[in-house]
Amino acid sequence: MRQPFIEVTDLRYTYHPHTPQAVVALDGLSLSIGRGEYVGIVGGNGSGKSTLAKHFNALLLPASGRVIVGGQDTRDRSATLAIRRRVGMVFQNPDNQLVATVVDEDVAFGPENLGLPSPLIRERVDRALATVGMTAYRRHAPHLLSGGQKQRVAIAGVLAMHPECLILDEATTMLDPEGRAEVLATVRTLHRDEGMTIVAISHTLEDLADAERIVALDAGRIVLDGPTGQVFDQLSRSPLARIHAPPMARLAHWLRQDGVPLPPGLFTVEALVSALAALAGRDGASHA
Repeated sequence: MRQPFIEVTDLRYTYHPHTPQAVVALDGLSLSIGRGEYVGIVGGNGSGKSTLAKHFNALLLPASGRVIVGGQDTRDRSATLAIRRRVGMVFQNPDNQLVATVVDEDVAFGPENLGLPSPLIRERVDRALATVGMTAYRRHAPHLLSGGQKQRVAIAGVLAMHPECLILDEATTMLDPEGRAEVLATVRTLHRDEGMTIVAISHTLEDLADAERIVALDAGRIVLDGPTGQVFDQLSRSPLARIHAPPMARLAHWLRQDGVPLPPGLFTVEALVSALAALAGRDGASHA
């Protein structure tokens, strides 16, 4: 059982409260995310997933309920800076997150604002760029990089702050397939090799193949929460209005309906091909 890192209790949040334009974004939501866990949060537009993400590092504060991050209450203003150091956030558009004209200066921006000594800043920048595979581009201008490279620089800038948790708020949405693959590979490394807590907000479920757990939101409430394969299988059997299982999970479901005895929890091309090959090998052996 993992120790909780983020604990959300009966969280409620309304945009434009006490006005005719009031919109309830989160409606009594409770959730716990463990240290070192990789959680995908999905839902349609307006489901509340980005609003929830912004509560994790105190960009938004609860209208009611509580959000505890590493034992610190986000409503405690004296803890805000510490919480934002512990929880780094990467947003949808990488161009909006880059502030310098050279890559390594951009990555150094956060540590410099913390007032860290120059040798330590250099050490953090070097390690962050190496982690995201961008060391060779350290003297490049960020605006000349591809979308995936820009997003990796943005992640490096967050890593240089030494967070315990990385929040990705639709961080792959604006990227082409190659850029998306680059960012997902970086996140996979951070989770598997560094043990970092990852929370990835996305409406593209196939981007969450590496997540251990999926939380699905609708109208500011949790409608599904469980292991990734289990949730994808459930969505294949009973799609929600604005949340659909990844294509491979749906294909596996259709094959099962046609009598192919596939195991549960298949939602990637590799897993489905491997399962079909195993079945073919078994059938071949039985007819030998």
